[in-house]
Amino acid sequence: MRLLMNSLMAAALGVLLHAGAAQAFPTGWIHPGDMDARGFSMASSVPRQEVRYETNLPAGTIVISNSERRLYLVLGNNRAIRYGVGVGRPGFSWTGTNTITMKREWPDWRPPASMRRRQPDLPTFMAGGPNNPLGARALYIGSTLYRIHGSNEPHTIGDAVSSGCIRMTNQDVEHLYERVRVGARVIVRN
Repeated sequence: MRLLMNSLMAAALGVLLHAGAAQAFPTGWIHPGDMDARGFSMASSVPRQEVRYETNLPAGTIVISNSERRLYLVLGNNRAIRYGVGVGRPGFSWTGTNTITMKREWPDWRPPASMRRRQPDLPTFMAGGPNNPLGARALYIGSTLYRIHGSNEPHTIGDAVSSGCIRMTNQDVEHLYERVRVGARVIVRN
């Protein structure tokens, strides 16, 4: 049954993409970047869940643990939603406190010059959409180059592979995006 459902969803997405509807995916759909060539979901093996989280931080605060490769959205009353994330690879991880300064759906991507020097095959600009590395949503962290964003490589969730951004599955970043406001505090810890 699952094989049939995945095949049907892949076919429907193929029709939508062919019809030019690449950026109009409703929340909760399996995005093309989250499927393999056969139409099977490549969702993260790190499930999102509500957990006990001892803290005095106010509800709405985001806490990222590089070592755990987890993001916690504080709910209050010692509860949080825990998400699996991909973090900066060695030499690119960071810590600090900042705020969410902007939120975007299907964001465009402009790789910084330093990244293009390391990877000369990168474009200078990529329009938002399912093939864009920033995925379905992005939450911009202060005036830094870093973002909490979706990924068209969900198999990297739980790994240290990015250039410093915090990666999530598209489904998880959509879930977080709806719950976080501009101005929310972000704490990144080792």
